[in-house]
Amino acid sequence: MDRARRPTMRDVAARAGVSFKTVSRVVNDEPGVSPQLAARVRSAVEALDYRPHPGARVLRRTDRRTATIALLLEDVANPFSAALARAVEDEAVPRGVVVFSASLDEDPGRERGFVREFGARHVDGLLLAPAGDDQSHLAAEVRAGTAVVCVDRPARNLDVDSVVSTNVLGARDGLRHLAAAGHRRVAFLGDRPSIDTARRRFEGYRDGLAAAGAPVDPRLVVHDLRTPADADGAVTALLSGPRPPTALFTAQNMVTVGAVRALRRMGLEHVVALVGFDDFPLADLLSPGVTVVAQDPAAIGRIAAGLLFSRIAGDAGPPRTRLVPTTLVRRGSGELPPP
Repeated sequence: MDRARRPTMRDVAARAGVSFKTVSRVVNDEPGVSPQLAARVRSAVEALDYRPHPGARVLRRTDRRTATIALLLEDVANPFSAALARAVEDEAVPRGVVVFSASLDEDPGRERGFVREFGARHVDGLLLAPAGDDQSHLAAEVRAGTAVVCVDRPARNLDVDSVVSTNVLGARDGLRHLAAAGHRRVAFLGDRPSIDTARRRFEGYRDGLAAAGAPVDPRLVVHDLRTPADADGAVTALLSGPRPPTALFTAQNMVTVGAVRALRRMGLEHVVALVGFDDFPLADLLSPGVTVVAQDPAAIGRIAAGLLFSRIAGDAGPPRTRLVPTTLVRRGSGELPPP
C-alpha cells in the first residue's frame, strides 16, 4: 500500500482555489491578502491538516531562529534529570520553544555527537550537563551564535554560563550531621572522580571528616560506582569486612538506592547510618526514611533556562555561575547512632 504523503502548500492552494503565493502569505502572516481569501486558505489548511515546514520558516526569518533548544543530560530517566527537564519545558513552552532532549550516559563521545547533531539542526541554544573533561569543542557552536548554558556541572575549557548545586557545602553538611550523631568511620561511595560533581562531593566528605577530627580511611572510600548494582556490591563488601563503617555517605541518588538495597538485604538498615546526596522517589516511605542532602533540580532547570533565553535574546554580558543551595532533609537513616 502506498504511503500517504504530507499535504503541501500547493495542495492547500488547489483546494482553496488560490495561488501558491497567496497561501504562502497567509501561512506566514504576511499582509496583502483579503479577509475572504485568507479565510478560504485557513479553511483548506484545516481540512488538509497542513503544517508548515519549520526549515522553510527559518529561511524566512531574518534572525534565523528555529524556536528550538536542546537539553543534554546524563540520563533523562534519572529522577534528578527528569525534574530538571520538566522545569526547562515549563519555561520554554510559554515562549513557543520546543525542547529536544538526549541522554549522554557520561560519554564524551555522545556529548560531541549530540552537539554536532543538534548544531546541524540549528537549535537556538544548548543546555548541557557536561559528560567529558573538555567542552572546548562547543566553541564552534558559540561562535556560530548558539547560546550555551551548563547545568549541574560547569564547562571545562569553555567560558559559558553555568548553574550548579552547592556540592562541597552540601556534602560537608551531610558529614557534619553524621559526626554530630557520633560517627567517625564513615564510608564514601561515589561516581567517577573525573566528574565534577563527584569530585566536589568527595571534597566535602573530606572536609566534613576533618572538621570532626576524623582521618580519611582509604579502605572506606569507593569511587567509580555507576549503577545501583555497583553500589550494592561495594556496600556488601565494606560491611562484610574487618572494622566496617558505622555510617555511609552516598554521593549520588542511584548509588544511594544500591546502598539501601544492600542494607536491607543484610538486615542492617536500622544499624548502619546513611546520608545520601540527592533525593529520590519514595525515600521518605522506607523504614527508616532516607536522610538526604537534597538538590533543587527544578530551580536549576528554571534558572538555566532563564539564562539561556536571555542569551538567545541578545544578552552579551560576561559568563556567570549561579549556585543553587542544597538542603539537608532528616528522615531517620542519618540520625542512627553508632553501635
